[in-house]
Amino acid sequence: MKILVPIDFSERSKKALQVADKFAILFKGTVTPFYSHLPISELDEPYALGMSTKMYQKFEDLEKTLVDRVKEIAGENVRQEYLGDPVVVMGNAAQGIIDASEDFDYVIMSSHGRTGFSRFLLGSVSEKVLRLCNKPVMIVENESDVDDFKKILITTDFSENSAEAFPYAIEIAKATKAEVDLVHILSFDQFEDEEKDLSLRKIREERLKLLKKEHFNEISDQIKHKVIVSQDSPHEAIYNHVKENPYNLVVMATVGRTGINYLMMGSTTANVVRHIKTAVLSVNPKKAI
Repeated sequence: MKILVPIDFSERSKKALQVADKFAILFKGTVTPFYSHLPISELDEPYALGMSTKMYQKFEDLEKTLVDRVKEIAGENVRQEYLGDPVVVMGNAAQGIIDASEDFDYVIMSSHGRTGFSRFLLGSVSEKVLRLCNKPVMIVENESDVDDFKKILITTDFSENSAEAFPYAIEIAKATKAEVDLVHILSFDQFEDEEKDLSLRKIREERLKLLKKEHFNEISDQIKHKVIVSQDSPHEAIYNHVKENPYNLVVMATVGRTGINYLMMGSTTANVVRHIKTAVLSVNPKKAI
């Protein structure tokens, strides 16, 4: 397994390396640290507006220094036998990660980098990667307790898109012997008043039971299923459930029923990532529009 880990020298990105190290142990994988250099000052106001083209440094002069620094940080957080050569590029961080990810199986990264204004910029990087990267992306926070991925939550809305995440969850569950909860959110926030009928719960529970038999037979002794009825939006219901249950990993598809809903409403996955401290593995369905 080849794992790409974007870093920015912050404490948060070190956490991503540590989680990647655990993942590499599970799957005998290789961790490749990635750094994208923007040759512009963070405090340059035109840059903040996306308009500056002024170069403050020559990348060639910095490249060796940056590679050495990436090696140093990666070496402090990843076991040597799992550590690959660093990749250092110049340019837009999100696009660089997305392009580089084509040669990897997973991307593991922190949701934010430093603090304040820079944190806002780096947060937008992780959300763009979540939205556009075709490889599974694991987002971690400093507070994420991944342990050995022993307790996993999988969410589904019964769409084909959400099912794209199932094989990845199964792969991890088989390697870790994890306890797995398969959850569907019945959110009355999505229905008109006249449609709010609790008999829907029984229908959804039957669908979830069939879904479990169809997709999760390999780990049938590890998995439980549950329909959560909520007046909240799906991401709020997931947030509340995770808050009450100590999961090590949440597995979700980036896009649910339709791709256009992502653009119009924002992704449930992106909203979950913004608010929970648990690590989230996001799978972007390749067939999603």
